[in-house]
Amino acid sequence: MRKNIVAGNWKMNKNFEEAEELIDNIMTALEDKELPENTLMILCPPFPYLEMCSEYSDDSYFAVGAQNVNENDKGAYTGEVSAEMLRSLEVDYCIVGHSERRAYYGETDAIVARKVDQLLKNDIRPIVCCGEVLEEREAGKQFDVVRRQITDGLFHLSAEQFGQVVIAYEPVWAIGTGKTATPQQAQEIHAFIRGLIAEKYGKAVADETSILYGGSCKPSNAKELFANPDVDGGLIGGASLKAEDFMGIALAF
Repeated sequence: MRKNIVAGNWKMNKNFEEAEELIDNIMTALEDKELPENTLMILCPPFPYLEMCSEYSDDSYFAVGAQNVNENDKGAYTGEVSAEMLRSLEVDYCIVGHSERRAYYGETDAIVARKVDQLLKNDIRPIVCCGEVLEEREAGKQFDVVRRQITDGLFHLSAEQFGQVVIAYEPVWAIGTGKTATPQQAQEIHAFIRGLIAEKYGKAVADETSILYGGSCKPSNAKELFANPDVDGGLIGGASLKAEDFMGIALAF
């Protein structure tokens, strides 16, 4: 059975003391309430806090994820972080191809593919993002965009390798705008993605792939979104910065 996953992407937020307080609050909440069966919580803090997060995760129910990785093994790439470095910090997951990385830093599907390869080589599970911007949605191109991103970024993998991948669908027009894709819109794209995987790798692999929704998910709409058969959780932005909201989403299962 594929896992239900709630991954918190903190982005570039929180100083050290605030980050420590947030983790403490999440730990306290986890002591008070058990996560629903087959549900995994992942915390994706900024790079400087990964080691602290890893230390906490030793005795808790959450995994640790990074927000990005460089596509090269090592070398003269000032300010970058390699998959090997992440592995040495016991990082379990890493977000790849987030819409902000694509928009602000020019990441292409080819770069995403190289980053995925680096992560898998170092036994880190990629959370690979895909999704359309508003202009593409209004032009009815959302399926073409998602097909290209999935095909070019992931379909070079073997079935065994692909089995380590988590996918996050981001309707970019619904991130930080207050808009949210309807549960029907989310299910439509998630089912489409699962269909693409089935065509490439077979139904068994598709059925085991967790596909997360990443667009303004919050406690008030999480239950309705997660009720869809192909929505296996969320990649959470702003709501992951408050322990109460993040736990509310995790408990929506």
